[in-house]
Amino acid sequence: MVEYVVNYRASQGTLHRIFYPRFREKCPWLPTRVVKGMYRDTVRRARSFRMLRKLGRAYSDKPMIRRITITYSDRQNWRFEDGVVKLRTHLGWVEICCRSNRLLHRYLYSGWKLAEELELRPIGRKIVAYLTFTKSLEIEYDPGNVVAVDVNENKVTVSVFRNKTPADVYRVETSLGRMVIAYAERRRRITKGYSTKKREVRKELRRLREREKKLDTLRKA
Repeated sequence: MVEYVVNYRASQGTLHRIFYPRFREKCPWLPTRVVKGMYRDTVRRARSFRMLRKLGRAYSDKPMIRRITITYSDRQNWRFEDGVVKLRTHLGWVEICCRSNRLLHRYLYSGWKLAEELELRPIGRKIVAYLTFTKSLEIEYDPGNVVAVDVNENKVTVSVFRNKTPADVYRVETSLGRMVIAYAERRRRITKGYSTKKREVRKELRRLREREKKLDTLRKA
């Protein structure tokens, strides 16, 4: 399914229409909720592979599944009570005991709520459960207090307004424009007389780490 989504950019609805009859034929005992979770996981894996391929960081021409993930997308099919994850399966409810840790306790008892989705990943003889928490926050703000940011090629200017009056102005030199020109010259030297589709050329371009360094400069600014 992952390869199909990569080639045709199919959605979860399209996967259900095409692959659901095959699952019913080959695995009639497989619950529909697990099949729907597979659609969601497939779309995410395909999106990640397309992004890596776009950045030139994919190790193969086709997506490869190294780890299996079981996704429950509805809270009606799973529960988390007293440190135990309860799953609804074709054989009834199954319990998985969780190892306690401080991070889990902090989210459980500080106003956070469990989301609808649960991911399970078998690793050896253990099962790793990925729990997602959500929390609604109320933010109070004053329209008179504003921070204006102006991003240019080689500098970033920040103006702070308090009570609609300019209070502070900061200017940060990034030299991003000169960095872009330098990387363009390096790419020209590497690709001169060669195609960018060659593996050696792509490897040399990845070693430049151009995107990472540009983003690092912007984040620091």
